[in-house]
Amino acid sequence: MLNLFAAMFKHLIPLVVVFLAQAANISIVSPQSGDILRGQVEIVGNMDIPGFSSAELAFSYASNPADSWFTIQTFPQPVQDPVIAVWDTTLLTDGDYILHLRVFLLDGSSQDVVVSDLKIRNDDPLPTISPALTLPSQLSTPLPTPTIQPVTMLPTFPSPTSLPTNPASVTSSSIYSNFARGALITLVLFAFFSLILRLRKN
Repeated sequence: MLNLFAAMFKHLIPLVVVFLAQAANISIVSPQSGDILRGQVEIVGNMDIPGFSSAELAFSYASNPADSWFTIQTFPQPVQDPVIAVWDTTLLTDGDYILHLRVFLLDGSSQDVVVSDLKIRNDDPLPTISPALTLPSQLSTPLPTPTIQPVTMLPTFPSPTSLPTNPASVTSSSIYSNFARGALITLVLFAFFSLILRLRKN
């Protein structure tokens, strides 16, 4: 909740400053001198003053600001919003720059505001914050000793082997031969007994 209020307060400060500045002079509230700029930079300020005729926002190299101004944007009408322009710093080489806002008035005069020592650093990597990892020199409680559980061996069974052939197995050929033998024996006995009966009758 506090972070929400802090963020809202941070965004309200430029609006309040611009509102107060509108009654007097032109201004650039953001960026400020010494700021590090990357990418698309919003220029927050005020140019809406009485007698406005036109305005120009420009930049220069900090090493040679005398006659090397480059126009960012011109304004035929005053900008009512706090963000008066967006400066694409990716088109510039890294270095130190100066920002200049000039407003021309209907009476032929002009008002200027300059922000110096702006550091464009698009090629520098963003700073990363890595949390420091601190380990205690001694552990307050000793680590538990691992226990080894006994392994229960499962019983092993011999693999099954095929049974030998049964010597008493009956085949079709043995059945036929035994049947023929029994029939022959029966025929011989029948002939023998019929011969004995015939001899008794005689």
